[in-house]
Amino acid sequence: MTMHQPIVHQPIVFEEFFEMGQQESASPFLTPQSRRWAGYLPLKAAILAAFLLVIAFILSFTSSPWLLALSSFLIIAVYFFAGIPSLIEAIQDLSSLEINIDVLMTLAAFSSVLIGSGMEGALLLVLFSLSGAMEEAVTGRAKSSIRSLHRLSPTKATVVDPDGTLVERALPDIKVGTTILVKAGQIVPLDGIVIHGTSSVNLVHLTGESLPVTKIVGNTVEAGARNLDGALTLQVTHTSSDSTLARIIQLVTQAQEARPRLQRWFDTLSRSYALTIILLSSFFALALPYILKIPFLGFEGSVYRAVAFLIAASPCALIIAIPIAYLSAISSTARRGILLKGGITLDALASCKAVAFDKTGTLTTGELSCLGLEALDPSTKQEEEYAWAIAYAMEKNAVHPIAKAILNAPQARAKTISTPTAFKSIPGYGLEAITETGPIYIGNADYILPKLTESQRQVLQQRIQEIQKAGQLMAAMLLDEKLYLFRFSDTLRPNISKSLKALRDQNLQLYMLTGDHEENAKVVAQQLGFDHYFANLKPEDKLHHVTELSRKDGLAMIGDGINDAPALARATVGICMGKVGSSAAVDASDVILLQDNIELLGWLMDKAHQTKRIVTQNLLLATSAIFIAALPALAGIVPLWLAVVMHEGGTVLVGLNALRLLRK
Repeated sequence: MTMHQPIVHQPIVFEEFFEMGQQESASPFLTPQSRRWAGYLPLKAAILAAFLLVIAFILSFTSSPWLLALSSFLIIAVYFFAGIPSLIEAIQDLSSLEINIDVLMTLAAFSSVLIGSGMEGALLLVLFSLSGAMEEAVTGRAKSSIRSLHRLSPTKATVVDPDGTLVERALPDIKVGTTILVKAGQIVPLDGIVIHGTSSVNLVHLTGESLPVTKIVGNTVEAGARNLDGALTLQVTHTSSDSTLARIIQLVTQAQEARPRLQRWFDTLSRSYALTIILLSSFFALALPYILKIPFLGFEGSVYRAVAFLIAASPCALIIAIPIAYLSAISSTARRGILLKGGITLDALASCKAVAFDKTGTLTTGELSCLGLEALDPSTKQEEEYAWAIAYAMEKNAVHPIAKAILNAPQARAKTISTPTAFKSIPGYGLEAITETGPIYIGNADYILPKLTESQRQVLQQRIQEIQKAGQLMAAMLLDEKLYLFRFSDTLRPNISKSLKALRDQNLQLYMLTGDHEENAKVVAQQLGFDHYFANLKPEDKLHHVTELSRKDGLAMIGDGINDAPALARATVGICMGKVGSSAAVDASDVILLQDNIELLGWLMDKAHQTKRIVTQNLLLATSAIFIAALPALAGIVPLWLAVVMHEGGTVLVGLNALRLLRK
């Protein structure tokens, strides 16, 4: 029932294949060509069976013995492609003393052969196999989040031996206390403490912090962080099975195993329904001859009527027409660039009374915007144009997010100067170079403060406090012993205020959950009118808040980073930003906004409530269709073929009702 493009499976190792419960198409034993054929094999078999059934039905109206024989052969093929897998599963369920809808449908379909109604049984099998294949395709994607997290985590690390030799070793072989080297641009493979080197690391997907963090000797660095601009030597503090990334993987697994209440209720109902219908059919076959004085066998016999009741009571309308309602709604949302992982997501959305947002990358774009250059010495204000040009010339050599923000500022390109010489990057701190008039320094406060006079230092420290209270970020520049200050902020998404208003109009409570610091979170919360926000959250903190809110009100959580993945999986509904979202967040979520079109959240909630109304209508119609078809068949008032037509007519009726959801 998912509208995703086909998954391109890559082979995974033997151990992961069996531990993660992947589809057969992901097996490491298959060749690439075999893997393509194996993808969604049950769905392909169901479609083939449906095609053969249509041909067999058409040929059954001919008078040619050869064509009638061909029709019978095709019916046998339908039973092979659609019936044998169902029969095997039913036998497995019965061997474990479990009676469910699967057993009921299989028993009804194969029993129809005994009363000469093989065509009707084939129809039941085709409808049943199509529904099961679509469900399997959806649930298969939900298991892929663990693979995405494993792909993110490096499999090897560079170990520094006591004699200084560098050796690559597999992560499971590295123990606590081992020294490892992480080069610039690499993902940190294991949690550790910096024992040598300084660098900036990007933690945005682990903590939500929008600005890279400087790590120096004595600081801890989490696995999964990206080392940006310097080499770090770490002493390992946690093994691969206990790293930050491993704990996030564990949190995602636990969150996904927390099955929704509605799903558990349907599972219980299906078992009770199947057992009741089978027992009633057996009772009617044995008791009707004594109650109605009819024979056991023959077209008027109790066995025929009991089997007819078993077939007519098979919940085709419930199994097929209800998913059609969800598929129609899913198709409608897909045309708007919103992908849903299954129809149950719409039910869950309709039950939500609160919506929680991650900040960085969700409410904001995650990219820094330079608010301007400020000369802290008023006498140098007329030289700001020259300062912009110097900053532009230096930051062209850097890859830091602050460099990108300065380069994108229109003021920086207003004047052209000769490029400074002796350029040098100090990882984790900033840049320095030399011009004709002297040295230039640009970077964070810790880098600039020691180079200032006492009066400049006091002015800068006071200004830093004011900027932090405003929720902004800063960088300082010392040029010809004159001090300048750059201010930055994360950019709010366009029309985000209008999107939040649409949700408030539906009486939804809005929360902001972020790993960013308190000051920045407070400013964004005030700008957008959030009544509730939580800052400085680690992945486990987010998971705790989401769990509590989901249990209390029903919560839709919107995020994009790896740190959001456990919360997205545990929330009543997890919604991920498709463009900027990490692969782990995309796979752990229930809803994917392909174009980051967060402005459609209000429309999506409306669609969910509309779907719930139509599903309720279809449940009533489908239940009525079962009674209308099954009871007359049991009483012998209508022949089997008419009972099946009446039963399937109800399926068509609820299907047409469901198609109303295709409208935008």
